[in-house]
Amino acid sequence: MIELKKEIYEKLVSEAEKISDEEIRNVTLNILKEPKITFTKAEPKISLHESPAAPKKHHAYPGGLVEHTWAVLTIAKNLAEIFEKTYHVKVNRDLIIAASILHDIFKFYQYEKDPITGGFRPRSDWYLSHQFSIIAELSFRGAPEILIRCLAEMHGSVPVSMIESEIVKFADSVDAKFVSRIQDIIWDSCRDIELLTNGKYIVQKTYPQILMKKTIFELARIYFEEGRDKLTEYIIRELGIRLEE
Repeated sequence: MIELKKEIYEKLVSEAEKISDEEIRNVTLNILKEPKITFTKAEPKISLHESPAAPKKHHAYPGGLVEHTWAVLTIAKNLAEIFEKTYHVKVNRDLIIAASILHDIFKFYQYEKDPITGGFRPRSDWYLSHQFSIIAELSFRGAPEILIRCLAEMHGSVPVSMIESEIVKFADSVDAKFVSRIQDIIWDSCRDIELLTNGKYIVQKTYPQILMKKTIFELARIYFEEGRDKLTEYIIRELGIRLEE
């Protein structure tokens, strides 16, 4: 699955190359090609490609961060087109693309592998939020002020004054809430397994284990087509869980 996320990452690079503003394009591509915080000596414990977007809330699986970024970019671009055609407003597509790509880019610094559950967890030694990290890094790399402002606004650090900030903020929220709901479906089936096995297979372990093997939408399709019990049975088979007689 990590290889697939690398392919998505290359698509992000291709989208960044379409940015017409040279300054915004250059800084976006530079960070994409070297996704490293350089204003401090902090080092990540996992790679960007394997990172979840969050350990629990949404896209809580390997490669979730890259997938979320692509989804936000896609949603934001489509929203911009809809608003332009419907309300005859002018949207800066360069800001939409750059802010969507960069809004969570340094989240992977915040997480580490969880040796207990097999998933991911927040680092106890980390001291910078991803919102602050991208603003600081953009400033350090001499990014245009309008891009810094857009990212600060979409993260809620300051009042929103640009339509581009609002569009990216909304796109981020839509994708996060949608995938969070899908994850809840899978969590519920893993909870069923915990109950069926009298606590032998706890949800905190079976949940990350199945998401290491299957995508959330492979699992969700079983739920929507065949129901919750069939999804639970599928996870039991995939993880080799033996129910006690």
